[in-house]
Amino acid sequence: MHKYLAIPFFMLGSVAAAQVPPVFQGADLKLGEKLIAESKCVACHQQKVGGDGSAIYKPAGRINTAGYLRGMVEQCNTELNLGFFPEEVTAVAAVLNRDHYRFTK
Repeated sequence: MHKYLAIPFFMLGSVAAAQVPPVFQGADLKLGEKLIAESKCVACHQQKVGGDGSAIYKPAGRINTAGYLRGMVEQCNTELNLGFFPEEVTAVAAVLNRDHYRFTK
């Protein structure tokens, strides 16, 4: 490979990493995906809002920061007695951010 072709790929990786909010840096996304599936989060959300459950995401202005998103996941953890450790709450919130919210700060 030509030495100049490696530069854009390296830079793209850095840009992608920089777009993850600090609260989600290093979060285990695979763990978050697993916990979402095992905890049946989608089924609970479907019961609360109907349809496919996605209407629970981005309710008019309620969740407007990465920290608040993590707090909402912690609230579900507490209310439903899920028993997630702090790093698991962060992992779930990071997946939700990646898939629905896309906060960068």
